[in-house]
Amino acid sequence: MTIVVQARPALRDPATVISIGELNRLARKSLEREFPMLWVAGEISNLTRAASGHFYFSLKDESAQARCVMFRSRAQSLAWRLENGQQVEARALVSLYEPRGDFQLNIEALRRAGLGRLFEAFARLKARLEAEGLFAAERKRPLPRFPHRIGIISSPRAAALHDVLVALRRRAQHLGAVLYPTLVQGDSAVEAIANAITVAGQRNECDLLVIVRGGGSIEDLWAFNEEAVARAIVASPLPIISGVGHETDTTIADYVSDLRAATPTAAAELATQGWHEASGEIADLRTALGRAMQYRIARAQQGLDHLSLRLIHPATQLAQARNRLALLGSKLDASLAHGLRGHRDRLNRAALALGRTVPRTEARRGHVRLLAASGRLDARAPATAIECAGQHRRGSRAPESRGHPGKGIRHRSRHQRTTGNGW
Repeated sequence: MTIVVQARPALRDPATVISIGELNRLARKSLEREFPMLWVAGEISNLTRAASGHFYFSLKDESAQARCVMFRSRAQSLAWRLENGQQVEARALVSLYEPRGDFQLNIEALRRAGLGRLFEAFARLKARLEAEGLFAAERKRPLPRFPHRIGIISSPRAAALHDVLVALRRRAQHLGAVLYPTLVQGDSAVEAIANAITVAGQRNECDLLVIVRGGGSIEDLWAFNEEAVARAIVASPLPIISGVGHETDTTIADYVSDLRAATPTAAAELATQGWHEASGEIADLRTALGRAMQYRIARAQQGLDHLSLRLIHPATQLAQARNRLALLGSKLDASLAHGLRGHRDRLNRAALALGRTVPRTEARRGHVRLLAASGRLDARAPATAIECAGQHRRGSRAPESRGHPGKGIRHRSRHQRTTGNGW
């Protein structure tokens, strides 16, 4: 590249004199204007981290080196720790540090060397598989809500496996788990992962599979970006949850799996989500049932209270019945006494009339009959009625003692004497 420095008009005169500061400023502006933002490869050396959080280091190769600075705002986005001797690729702005006149590169981003080729391979495979429809939601299989056994594809020594087992015990300890051991990093990991997925599908002893691995660099996770692993996931008869890396890590396996989890622990939580939700639903139903039972019991108790107000103690019922009997007895006595008085009055009037109209003999006979009728009434009446009848008998003899027998007594007719129906 040919660098053309366009001098200011004042500098066209060879006799013009400028300061060092002006010269460095003009050089910095020319460099930043003429060089676009570019990627530079090299090895890190002389690495220093200042108290301000800025990184200062040199990038070198076999023939040269350049001073570099990465300011704190950019350094905070690094996903790994910088070390001397690392091969990196830096996106840099060519510049000049004016106070010392040092040529330097202002680093905007860093990535490990070779990542450019990996990213290109990742993008190509992703585009091809997506064109085949392997990422389509219509192709994804639904997860069973209540799995009884979960298959785990991971390394036996991986921390991710431990996290998954802890999550399963915490959320659904009754579930069974089957480990399909495999390598998860390195050149042999691709074939091992694809084979583990195939074996799990052939055995068909689980309801779903989870593929888990801890976080790492793109090189560490590259086995999950290979086409062989992606094809094995698509061909599996079992639904698969991918829990590879951390939340910021994305692999081809994530795109082709039926469900992607941010972390291995999240994969275990998604696999047991149905059981976990069901336990919460059962708890809610238990609470609702308890409230319904309490409500029914309260209503029954309230109804019982209302019924108890209508109940009368047997002793009270007997007392009330006794009172009613006494009242009815009083009413009966009064009614009988009233009836007897009526009969007595009629008998008295009949006796008086008889005494005035018939002879003494006939009067005596009629009187005897009246007394017999009164006796029959007295036999049917209480003591009060008998007492009244006695008074009637004493009163009926008064006219006879006065010596008025037969006054105004009429003789019965022949028919009456024959039939005996009259006096």
